[in-house]
Amino acid sequence: MKNEKKQIPLRLSEKLYRDLLAWAEDDFRSVNGQIEYILTECVKQRRRNGKYVSDDLDAPLDVDVEEFEDQ
Repeated sequence: MKNEKKQIPLRLSEKLYRDLLAWAEDDFRSVNGQIEYILTECVKQRRRNGKYVSDDLDAPLDVDVEEFEDQ
């Protein structure tokens, strides 16, 4: 019984669906799996600090952009 999943209807805009589809494909998931993953991560974050997103969500990425521009 623990693995039973609740089915719910969900309406998404076409643009949001396309964005989720592209993200899901990047992560080798179905759109449904991607939505479940995103929601699970948000719930975990909320349990950790009472917020829906991480405090460092807008922190700069630790990536050398110039390295990629030269290629």
